[in-house]
Amino acid sequence: MPLAPLPEALPDAPPSLLGESPVWHPDEGALWWCDIPGRAIHRWHEASGAHRHWDMPCEPACLAPLADGCWLVAMRDGLWRFDPAGGRRHAVAPPPYNPAVERFNDGRADALGRLWVGTIYEPRDAARAGLYRYDPRGAPPHLVQVAGDITVSNGLAFSPDARRMTWADTKAHRLMVLDFDLTAGTVSNLRDLALFAPRAPGAPLDAYAGRPDGAAMDAEGCLWVAMFEGQRLLRLDADGSVVAELHLPVRCPTMPCFGGADLRTLFITTSREKRPADELAAQPLAGHVLRVRVDVPGLPANFARL
Repeated sequence: MPLAPLPEALPDAPPSLLGESPVWHPDEGALWWCDIPGRAIHRWHEASGAHRHWDMPCEPACLAPLADGCWLVAMRDGLWRFDPAGGRRHAVAPPPYNPAVERFNDGRADALGRLWVGTIYEPRDAARAGLYRYDPRGAPPHLVQVAGDITVSNGLAFSPDARRMTWADTKAHRLMVLDFDLTAGTVSNLRDLALFAPRAPGAPLDAYAGRPDGAAMDAEGCLWVAMFEGQRLLRLDADGSVVAELHLPVRCPTMPCFGGADLRTLFITTSREKRPADELAAQPLAGHVLRVRVDVPGLPANFARL
């Protein structure tokens, strides 16, 4: 069923070129996110409305909080520990791919602090991207590829019972689910959760429902997925059936997350990168982070470990 949309842009926060990986930090009462092509990390504090950003030397794709106030950030040139107090980053792991044609993309930490992060194969003409796990308990800690054969990795989320992990290939219009073993840090039994129709050649964008991008899980085990170019979020149950739809005032949502003190504020990053001038004129909120209240709370962000 459609939800009545009441999204608004975060006050005093500028638009991103391509906002991604929103994360609510419960101790700070603040939302963090990445602007990938803008090469910046952003922070917006809810109580004060204060916004701050840090410029990065290359594209930051996703980030996970660390217990000491720093962040584990996946960037084109590898994994880094970023200290916002000093604005410096420290190398954690080199990229497991050729950064000339591939980079990290969507990712998040699991309940034991392992970072799961996928990549995007930028030529987009072959399924050469993959999904990686960074396990701090390894000897030494290192990145391991756990799945592959996709082009644009997105949609990572864990179910409330930590027994399922969702994963998407945006290019293929494919949303998948895997069995997840939290103790072992392994995934298995990959299968489709939902498939979406590609845009027909020559068809107008208004007739296109979009393709699955970033996602977030709520406390009932339903997945909220951003439908890029579809101007909407979908809420899917564990069987992949659509149980709610949230229409948006922008064409290109990229990823939702839950935040606020009660985890009932849905924050949504969006994109304005390479969009037509007439679309941007008609959709002035493109690139902004949107927020809207929802009935079912989400799950809190997991902290990463090093």
